[in-house]
Amino acid sequence: MKKVFLILLLFSLLISAQEKYKMVVDEKSGKTMVVGVCDRTVFADTNFSWWYDSEYNNYEVNNDSITGLKEKLENVTIDIVFGSWCSDSRREVPRFLKILDDLKFDYKNLSMIAVNRKKEAEGTKVKELDIKLVPTFIFYREGKEIGRIIETPVGTLEGDLKRILD
Repeated sequence: MKKVFLILLLFSLLISAQEKYKMVVDEKSGKTMVVGVCDRTVFADTNFSWWYDSEYNNYEVNNDSITGLKEKLENVTIDIVFGSWCSDSRREVPRFLKILDDLKFDYKNLSMIAVNRKKEAEGTKVKELDIKLVPTFIFYREGKEIGRIIETPVGTLEGDLKRILD
């Protein structure tokens, strides 16, 4: 009996730890969009891979701009709020993730929330984040917000990241 209970407990923990997103039809475009908490594996879906892979593979990270940032990212957590329907998100999110890959960022410190056109995602913390435009990249150190990149970088993603971390 104890073994059965333990197995059920472990199974329920595994299920609750999984991503909590939905694929829904965008009423405006008629295309599939993702809504909810997800990770980058969502971009492997053919609804998104065509734009994600293209942007990720074609972006050239400015390595001079990110020199020394790996250490500054060690105690930083990041929230990305994006819309899979949004052209700015389609451009900036793959580029940003490529920069994080080059910096060997620890993805356990990254949270991604996909929102609908109303900037909502049921069952997430998106309301408390005060999101007006997507994508929004929010950076935290020791639980305190230290900066945001909203919609498009002021300069470059690398430059804005450096400014926020300094």
